[in-house]
Formats: sequence, structure tokens, C-alpha cells
Amino acid sequence: MLWAITCTDKPNTASVREQFLKPHREYLQSQKRILILAGATQNDDGTEAIGSLFVVNVDKRAEAKKFSDGDPFTQAGVFSSVTIVRMRKGQWNPEAADNA
Repeated sequence: MLWAITCTDKPNTASVREQFLKPHREYLQSQKRILILAGATQNDDGTEAIGSLFVVNVDKRAEAKKFSDGDPFTQAGVFSSVTIVRMRKGQWNPEAADNA
């Protein structure tokens, strides 16, 4: 099952995000077996991260929450909110993301 995890940053956490970026990326790399998509969400002009989006393939919501709870950004308090929703794969066009 796919689960979309949408995270919104707390205000003024850019320095915390930067401090934990390497451990965050290492964590994501360690989760490749379940991680479908991950990336920072940005403001409209792309100059500032305002959150994160993850899509994971796990059986239960509790497993998606465990993934989110294990993220160094979550543990460092970067996010003001985390929303986890089940989703169904309707379209799959990874080549559309080339050069994104």
C-alpha cells in the first residue's frame, strides 16, 4: 500500500533543517526498500524549503508513521505538522520527472 506523508516546516527552522540535512539524507538512503518518492516542498519561487513530501510503500499506517518518526528532521522538531494518508497509484509516469 502507498502512503503519502506531507510535512510542514515550523517557521524559522531553516538552520535546523540545514544542520540535520546529512543525517536526514542518510536515513532516506537506508529506507530505499520502502521509499518511493521524497523531496522538499518549496515556496513558489523555489528559494526556501517549507516542508517535505514522502511516498512510502508499507502495509499499515503505523509503519508509515514509524518511517516518519525515524526521520532526523522529525526528531529535530523541524515539522509543525505531519499528515499521513493512504493513496492508490492511479498514474505512474516517472519519466515526466526527468530534469525536474
